[in-house]
Parts: sequence; structure tokens; C-alpha cells
Amino acid sequence: MPGAIYAEGLVKTFGEVRALDGVDLDVPQGTVLGLLGPNGAGKTTAVRCLTTLLRPDAGRAVVAGVDVLRHPDEVRRSIGLSGQFAAVDEYLTGRENLRMVGRLYQMGGREAKARADELLDRFHLADAADRITKTYSGGMRRRLDLAAALVVRPPVMFMDEPTTGLDPRNRQQLWDVIQELVAGGTTLLLTTQYLEEADHLAHDIAVVDHGRVIARGTSDQLKARTGGERVEVVVHDRERIGEARAVLAGFGEGGTTYEEHTRKLTVPVSGGARLLAEVIRELDARGIEIDDIALRRPTLDDVFISLTGHAAALNGEGGANGASGGSGGSGGNGGKAEAGADDRTRTADGTGAPVPDAGTGGKWSQ
Repeated sequence: MPGAIYAEGLVKTFGEVRALDGVDLDVPQGTVLGLLGPNGAGKTTAVRCLTTLLRPDAGRAVVAGVDVLRHPDEVRRSIGLSGQFAAVDEYLTGRENLRMVGRLYQMGGREAKARADELLDRFHLADAADRITKTYSGGMRRRLDLAAALVVRPPVMFMDEPTTGLDPRNRQQLWDVIQELVAGGTTLLLTTQYLEEADHLAHDIAVVDHGRVIARGTSDQLKARTGGERVEVVVHDRERIGEARAVLAGFGEGGTTYEEHTRKLTVPVSGGARLLAEVIRELDARGIEIDDIALRRPTLDDVFISLTGHAAALNGEGGANGASGGSGGSGGNGGKAEAGADDRTRTADGTGAPVPDAGTGGKWSQ
């Protein structure tokens, strides 16, 4: 039985660029799938196909039990979507934006007002609720956009890099909201470039590169694929780096890497804290002064480097999927613009029917 979000063999091309090359996903109900990948990997394209904003060239997808290609309108009624860019009406107040979303979902006036007030409090926007959105900071607009995606408590949520532009305090607050939603049964597909975010929130992680899922598993499982523990040593005297490297080579289970600007040596090991104590004793016996030493497990950053050959970038998608170009859409795609996350007019299925602003939680215009 497929999960709340299911995709099989999704393919999407833009000219000669193959943005999706047979993507398979399966997200069980009430869980969070973190979709990770470098710029241009296909993350945003996958989200747009699953949320009916783009029609895939091949493959099938089912969201909330509904076939995405056959019944896109039913899918839209079952999902919330927060795109890469905040898509709110700048000439309405924060309160009016949220009430408008509620009324578009055919909530009664009293219910829409109550839900708007609840979300303004939850996202710490109550003090600015009656200011026009044009005066909001970027982070405030982002929070309002996320609030709009939650107006109708959708059973399935898509969040495309939701915490981009938020400060650490507001990011933590959003994490708390996400955890509350999932605890209540919401299913979430989350794309992010903040690896700690995926580590903190996702039950399962899929790593995408060049339009394909190249690895899938829990955070611990993916970290295990990159090897075991690592000893990191910051050597005080740069002239003793060679001697320190020789010491670590005697304990390591692989090559030692060196960061010139930090004077840090790193070597994969096994043996835990006991081995760390032996390394410290050996360095001390040779009179090699160190500024810091630590034993750590692989991080998701290590996973990124191991699987894709480079670290994650902290901005929107580029390359095959286009470098995000503001509110007008994304450039790239072999010279063909991909529908931007906050375009004001879109075609979901090639029929010319209008669809909502991505990032506004499914403000669909029928």
C-alpha cells in the first residue's frame, strides 16, 4: 500500500535538461521525508510535480490517496504548500492574507477569523497583524507564508526550504510547529539545504542528485554509509603538522585530511573514547601541543560530500532546475524558464486552468 506521498519513475525534462530522471518516493502517513541534494538536483521540480504545478513527462504519483495526474483538483484540496519564496499579497495586512486563504477554502467568516488569529499568535506575528505585508521584513513574510499553508490543517504538507531567511530563534519555532503537525498525523515532504534541519526533523531522508534518488535511509543509516567515527585534532604549531599526521596515521583506518586555514587534521577511526585517550597520550609523549581534539560521528555534511562529491549549498536550486530569480520564476533549464515557486499565474496540467500561488498553502482558484 503506497504511503501518503508516492511517486514512481517521475521524469521531467526542460529542453535538453533532464531535471527528473526516474524519481521514486514513498512517504508513510504521519512521517517526515527530508529531500536533500545539491543545487539543480531536482528537489523543487519533484515538489512541483507532486503538487500539480508541473506535469511530469513520465511516471505516476499519488498524494493523499489521489492520483496526481488524473485528479489534480482533488489533490489540491488535500495539500498545503510552502514554496521557496513567500507568496503573499503585499497590499493586504497579515490578518487579511490569512482570512483570505480561509475564505478561498470556503471557511465561514468567523472560522476564518479565528484560524487567522490562532496562526498569527503561533508564528509570533500578532503585533504586526494589522500592518500591510509590504512593510514586513523578509523573515516575517516567510512566517506569514508558512502560516497560510496551514490555514486548513492539510493532511499532507510540502515545504520547499521553509526556513530559508529565518533567524535561529524563528527556525526553532518553526521546527516546533512542524513536530506538532506530524504528531497530529500530518505527512510532510521537506526539502532543505540546512542539514541539521533534516537531521532534527526527518524520519527518513532521500538524497537526490542529477534527477535521481541516489540514497535513502534514516539519518543514522546514511551516516553509517560514510564510515565510522573520526578524530579531529587542531595542532597549535603549524610546523608540527607532519609529526601529528604521522601519529594519527598510526591510529586511523583511512587517509588523514588536513585543513590549512584551521590547522585541523581529521582521520577515520574505530575505538571510541578509549582510542581518543591513546591519541592524546601519544601526542603528549612527542611534545606536540594541540589546541583542540574531538571524537565525532559523521554528519549529514559528510554524507553529502561522500554521495555527491561536494557539500550542500545554502541557497535555492540552480543548474538544471534553474537559479532562482526572484518572484518571476527560475532561470536555467537549458534556456527555458521553469515555473517559479511564487509565479502569480500558472498552468498546473497544461490546460490553462489557473492554479494558486505556490507557497500560499494551496490558494487554488477554480
